Amino acid sequence: QVQLVESGGGLVQAGDSLRLSCAASGRTFSTYAVAWFRQASGKEREFVAAMHRSGDNTYYADSVKGRFTMSRDNAKNTVYLQMDNLKPEDTAVYYCAADRDGTATMSLLDFDSWGQGTQVTVSS
Repeated sequence: QVQLVESGGGLVQAGDSLRLSCAASGRTFSTYAVAWFRQASGKEREFVAAMHRSGDNTYYADSVKGRFTMSRDNAKNTVYLQMDNLKPEDTAVYYCAADRDGTATMSLLDFDSWGQGTQVTVSS
């Protein structure tokens, strides 16, 4: 497993942008698939975006497609989530996850390493 630490959350207004970062430990991080999930208060954790270990294949939830962009810098062991045109419904705790299998999926059950989460709050 790898250790993951998210940062970059905060309170913003609708239409603003934020960039979340996820710093990973471990020399084999480049072989992991990575993903972002989020959990709003009182709701189940849901898929946001996932990226194959190679970075070639990236998947997004329909609710964020066209507004969020996921990227990774394996040299820095860091994953990013650029969030543009934020909406109040994007308010949630955002979690970074990694899967040693290396293949990106949308199921949280496939991910074996998780960060502690970072709060994103979007006011209207």
